[in-house]
Amino acid sequence: MIHYTLGAVESQFADIVWAHAPLSTAALVKLCEESLHWKRTTTYTVLKKLGEKGFFQLKDGTVTALVSREDYYAAQSEKFISETFDGSLPAFFAAFTKRKNISPKELQEIRRMIDSFEEG
Repeated sequence: MIHYTLGAVESQFADIVWAHAPLSTAALVKLCEESLHWKRTTTYTVLKKLGEKGFFQLKDGTVTALVSREDYYAAQSEKFISETFDGSLPAFFAAFTKRKNISPKELQEIRRMIDSFEEG
């Protein structure tokens, strides 16, 4: 399980890597300069920090993701539900839908997901 929570700026950086990986460090520097207005040194500093946390790897000038975007956000969702709703998905769903209406299309997708879990 992923035990580190990305900050807002780290999330923006991670989204760039996830969207383009694998990519060269030169390409990453350019993307971060365009999107985040960072200098090369800032890009390398954040890459190093997230590499030490196990998110990304820099090898032979190529940046790859060790953790996928989906896996990261799934772990964050599990952590939130565990800490806030004692791990109860129905309690989370009840709280979530109290203020947000669910469209028929969303409800149909949720039913499909539940049905696939029952079948599998």
